[in-house]
Amino acid sequence: MNSNLAMPSQWSEEHKLFPHQVGFTCPPFDYDAAPSDFLRMSPESVGVHGWMLHLPDYVHGLDQRKQNFGMLEDFVHCMSRNGVDVCGQVGSNWVHASGLGVEGIRQHCADLSEKYQTRFHMAGYAMVEALRAMNVEKVALNGAYHWPEWWQGTANFLREAGFDVLWAGNFVDQGWFPNQDAVNSERWVFDGELASKSFAYVAEQAPDVDAYLINGMCNFRSGPGGLPQRPLHLSKGLEEMLGKPVVGHDTALYWRIMKDLGIAPTTPQGILLESLHA
Repeated sequence: MNSNLAMPSQWSEEHKLFPHQVGFTCPPFDYDAAPSDFLRMSPESVGVHGWMLHLPDYVHGLDQRKQNFGMLEDFVHCMSRNGVDVCGQVGSNWVHASGLGVEGIRQHCADLSEKYQTRFHMAGYAMVEALRAMNVEKVALNGAYHWPEWWQGTANFLREAGFDVLWAGNFVDQGWFPNQDAVNSERWVFDGELASKSFAYVAEQAPDVDAYLINGMCNFRSGPGGLPQRPLHLSKGLEEMLGKPVVGHDTALYWRIMKDLGIAPTTPQGILLESLHA
């Protein structure tokens, strides 16, 4: 290689495009809203880059996530070489699909962060960290669109982390769809009113919790002109309705990343993200 053409292996501050650079990855075949959502509520000092995992035969199986868990290291390595400060893994199921357990996931994130000198956070573990920071003990889980083995895995992961899960169930359990096939046919984008209706149902089942949670990265047609929106956009209104914190895996991941960067949202958000202004 011509040494005159070689690029430095480390980025210095004056060479970075943005003072705060964030990288997100998501499962194959999911056009991910995380880069857009995060950027729109962040200060102008933030830049965001996305990296979609590539598995041509992917069918959203938990076994496939476990088999390809090493791709997350590829993601962190790639982002670290591009000057990213913090990496976020979108998708709540990867933590329990890995089989590593709560402590194993914590250590895995710490090891990758140290190896590549770039902070790495997984949505499933960010939820644990957020609830601990909020001193939450009792929760109810809105399993939303997730297959039973998906939301059950999340509920068990939360229990292993020490939380009391008083109720958990998806849209089928709540009675909004006749079966999982009907849920899947919506491709994870649902009627805007379902968000409030489903949380009202969950609150009836478990009124004595410290916080209500929603699994995964669910989308509701609640935005302008029916634009799909994730729990990030809805948590503030849902909290006003329920009188309790509402935390999604998206908001938990964004909170953890912003905490590392030392920044806070520039737009009004729910209780968790607003705590960054304290």
